[in-house]
Amino acid sequence: MERNIEIRMRHWVYVDQVKFFGTGRYELLQRIAETGSISQAAKDMGLSYKKAWAMVDAMNTLGKNPYVVTQKGGSKGGGTVVTETGKKVLEAYKKLTDKLLAVVAAEKELLEVV
Repeated sequence: MERNIEIRMRHWVYVDQVKFFGTGRYELLQRIAETGSISQAAKDMGLSYKKAWAMVDAMNTLGKNPYVVTQKGGSKGGGTVVTETGKKVLEAYKKLTDKLLAVVAAEKELLEVV
């Protein structure tokens, strides 16, 4: 009987021992960058707007610089922008994730003995 065996991994960045950044916030920032909207990003992820806003607020508060800025009003009703700091965090987290996944993929020995 063939079995499907896989290794799953999760990782977070902590600031002052507080869970700060992980896959959920990564996805939220990505979706905000794509849509220009916290509301739309939250909807796409199945999150409440309140939860998404709390995540953005935590990133903006604990980060050295804001990751997301909102723009009010205007002819299009405003919007939301991921800052250069936010973009750098997205890039760095993706690089870290890729490196960790490469390490896990290289550990095929574990899968052979399970």
